[in-house]
Amino acid sequence: MSDTNDIQTFVQPYLVPEGSDELNANLRAMAESFAVTDDKIREIIKGFHKSMAAGLERDNPDVLPMIPTYVHRRPTGKETGTFLALDLGGTNLRVCQVTLNGDTTYTLVQQKFTITSEAKETRLWDFVAECVGVFLEEHDLRPAAGRRTIPCGYTFSFPIFQTGISSGNLSMWNKGFAVPNSVGRDVVNLTQSAFQRHHVPVEVVAILNDTVGTLMTSGYSQPDTQMGIIFGTGTNAAYWEELAAIHKWPTPDRSGEMVVNLEWGAFDNATEVLPYTPHDNKLNRKSHNHGLQVFEKMISGLFLGEVVRNAVLTLVDRRLVFEGRSSDIFNKSYTFDTAYMSEIVSDDSPDLALVKTVLESTLDLPPTTLVDRKIVKNVCNMVGSRSVRLSAAAMSAVLLARPKLMKSSISIGIDGSMYQFYPNFEADLYSVSRTFLGHDFVDNRLKLHLAKDGSGVGAAIVAMTVDQERGN
Repeated sequence: MSDTNDIQTFVQPYLVPEGSDELNANLRAMAESFAVTDDKIREIIKGFHKSMAAGLERDNPDVLPMIPTYVHRRPTGKETGTFLALDLGGTNLRVCQVTLNGDTTYTLVQQKFTITSEAKETRLWDFVAECVGVFLEEHDLRPAAGRRTIPCGYTFSFPIFQTGISSGNLSMWNKGFAVPNSVGRDVVNLTQSAFQRHHVPVEVVAILNDTVGTLMTSGYSQPDTQMGIIFGTGTNAAYWEELAAIHKWPTPDRSGEMVVNLEWGAFDNATEVLPYTPHDNKLNRKSHNHGLQVFEKMISGLFLGEVVRNAVLTLVDRRLVFEGRSSDIFNKSYTFDTAYMSEIVSDDSPDLALVKTVLESTLDLPPTTLVDRKIVKNVCNMVGSRSVRLSAAAMSAVLLARPKLMKSSISIGIDGSMYQFYPNFEADLYSVSRTFLGHDFVDNRLKLHLAKDGSGVGAAIVAMTVDQERGN
């Protein structure tokens, strides 16, 4: 794109010359609604800084949570030892044995357990204990000589209000979980009680979310890491902040630094600065957490395909695509997977054969014309472009909030399916960020890299730092 502050830059590529005037008028309006100009990004960055500052001052549901994580010791890459890690996500429980080699590398032995419907609804904590017990038995693991338990880091991918390095109260369930008598209670205590019931000799010494884990994993291999980001099914970020800037931190000692969990998916829930469209509103209205995580719903893999589906269906309703016809599959929510977007935007064949396969074979839509396929590809590109530009805006906002750090080289560890698999996502992050962070910094001092398995390895690293601080 040439001038990314000109709205026409975000319109012209998405018009279809062989289409009707009515079609192109609708595509123009749609492209304008999804456009994120440079000035809009500057407005978003300003909004981020205002919300970050307010969140560091005090807890307020209307601003970014800016949660202190109690993690205040950076990994050096020289740490050694073998530690246990649990990674509880929305679909799987991963139990990991992580060996830190002391040379910025590590080895990982892990086992994945699919979380059953029963566990999601009633007996999650016992399920976790049973799975950990199986892992210990199959890998013949037991406490070290002179110790009664194995220290463990716990990546808990649900919202918690953290009250210590090894304690946090569950704020709410999401991802389809509804375990009773859990909200408001310490999830470490609930897990530890289940370990005791099942005679599992493990002690959770640290609890963290997957973004903090990504930051710590990246920091072990790249000691100049300042941020960890998830661009995947959901999105979030954590970064190193000076304790002096965390005004809500309760202790008088303001020296040093601490990892802050932004929970940036909750940015601008009031939609005061984000480019919110009717297609986003439709998704939001039908979501289980209506009015929450609005930013996440605009940039994350779980939601982008649904935004595209909503947008395409408005064109179907106006008989501008597929001759006004749809299919039972396409009419159902969340049937247009974001993975289909990745396939469609990467299809450069003259007849868009891959797009045809997705639409007709996978989604059972009626026979499509080349114009139909161009329309769908263009809508995917509109939504995908908005996603990466908003992602770059958020990343840039956090870095610009710590300007001193930008004088040196900075690494950012990133995990997630959008970053890994969406076409040109990383390259576009660099490209968009240059305008706001400066060409010299982005080209010479900024390094984005994949922090794979961050939620497991990072939990083990934090467990190691806690264990060392205890003098073990």
